[in-house]
Order: sequence, then C-alpha cells, then structure tokens
Amino acid sequence: MAALRPDSTSTLTLTDHDLVAGLISLRDCLRWATSEFHNHGLFYGHGTASAWDEAVALTLGALHLPWDIDPSVLDARLLPLERQRVVTLVRQRVETRRPLPYLLGESFFAGYPFDVDERVLIPRSPIAELIEDGFAAWFPEHPPERVLDLCAGSGCIGIATALHLPTCRVDLTDISAEALAVAKANIRRHDVGDRVRAVVSDVFDGIAGQRYDVIVTNPPYVDARDLAAMPAEFHHEPALALEAGHDGLAIVRRILRQARDHLQDDGMLIVEVGNSDQQLQETFPDVPFLWLEFERGGHGVFALSALELEAHAAAFA
Repeated sequence: MAALRPDSTSTLTLTDHDLVAGLISLRDCLRWATSEFHNHGLFYGHGTASAWDEAVALTLGALHLPWDIDPSVLDARLLPLERQRVVTLVRQRVETRRPLPYLLGESFFAGYPFDVDERVLIPRSPIAELIEDGFAAWFPEHPPERVLDLCAGSGCIGIATALHLPTCRVDLTDISAEALAVAKANIRRHDVGDRVRAVVSDVFDGIAGQRYDVIVTNPPYVDARDLAAMPAEFHHEPALALEAGHDGLAIVRRILRQARDHLQDDGMLIVEVGNSDQQLQETFPDVPFLWLEFERGGHGVFALSALELEAHAAAFA
C-alpha cells in the first residue's frame, strides 16, 4: 500500500477516548480547544473575543480554576475525569453552538459571578463600568439611594450595583417570571436579599408609584432584520429579551414615555440600545441624548436626566 503523502486529504478522526488519553496537561487542552474553535468557525460575543480567549475561559471554567492562575499550572497533569470534562464541553460548544456561559452555567459581570441559563441573556453590557464607578458622573458626592434595574433578566446590573454600593436599595423588574427566577437565585447567591427585590413587571406596570434616583436598563433593542441575521449562538438566548419590533425601539419608546414618572427630580435614566442608536437619534432628533464612552469598549448607551425627559415629553408621546 502506498504511503500517504503529507498533503493527502485523508483525515484522522479522534474519539473522545483518544483525546482524553492524549491531552495530558492544561496546556494540551488549551492548544486543542483553540484549534477546534478555529476549525469550526465559532462566533465569540458572550464574554470572549477570540478562539484562544474562548479556550482559556472554557478550560479554566471546566476545572474551576481562577483567571489569575499561576502560569506554571499550565503544565500540570490533569486527571482523566478533568480531561473528559474539557473534551465534553469543547464538543458541545462546537456541535450545538451554545454560548460558553450557558455550558458553564455562569458568567461574570462587573467583577462578580452570576448564574445564567437559557432563560436569561448572558451579561455583557458596558454599563458594568458605570456600576464599578458608582455612577459618580451623576452622583459625585453621595451614591444613589434607590436604583431600578429595568428588564433585569439575570439581575446582574442591579445586583452588581448593590454589591458596589452597599447602602443602595435596588428593584429588579422583568416581564418574564422565568428570568426573575434566575435573578432570585443570584440574589441568594450574593446574599443581598435585604436590599434587592425582584418584581414581575411589564416595563413600569408593576411598580406604580415607585421613584428612583437611577433607572438603568438593557432592554430588548434588536430589530427584526438584525435578529434574523445573528449568528447561531445568539439564537440560544431568549428572543423575548432581544427582539423589539421592526426598528428595535418598541420597548425603548415605552421607557422614554414613562420613565419621568418613576424618577426623582434629580434622577437619571441610563439605557443601552446597541446598534439601534442611530435609529433612535433619527427618530428623536431634538432630544439631547448623552452618548456614553467606555474604556473597555462598547457603544449605544445613552443617559437622560429627569428634567430632560420632562422637557421632551411631547416628542415621546
């Protein structure tokens, strides 16, 4: 039989058993996972930006190792069960296109871990920077006392706010009872139940009469065309938390109409609209949206004061 040439199109298929036997160290797993992700053309947008970053997040998460691990551990031998866990997760990531945080059941936001599954969006908002800074741009002397996390999903924005601002009281609201079940689990995980509550609410309908210093929200803002064109990974997330009509502004319009009634006179509304930012500006050309900039990247987040909302109420109506 003739020997195979180096450029032969024949391929070697490795079974999971072969991989578990051959991937001895953490470094081996990282190299293999990175190659697999490159070969299968995955999309990265749920906490990582490249095949290498995704491989690092997967292997460290699979082995319950911290991000700041000593590099010498890379050459440590892994137990067969640990190697099997990594192989299984890489196979699932490639074959199902499920985002990695769903596979791990956890995502980090503003420095804290949160439970996540397909009932909620995966945390990734640049609003994390505002939380870490204590909303100091608007409250330089005293932090806000009451904050509303509207369309809260996993509750990551509101709970992270409570963790960074230990005197702040926070309400989490969402139309989805399933999403709020995850949020309640995160409230328990971070032991903030004395200052954070979860309320089922269709935008503001469930919190009549409540007023806040800050309303912060990452609402649904994806228009129909963008939703259809999204990579497969995004279609594992709840459509209810993404889609917002033909122009992406169906929920944002409601927020702009009603937010003033739920803000203190010196309160602030902070809203993420992502790629719908241009559509929003064109729809309300006279409204002085303050578009925020972020050191770690991200765009499409605006701020409006209570008085600005009041001054442009006619436009929102």
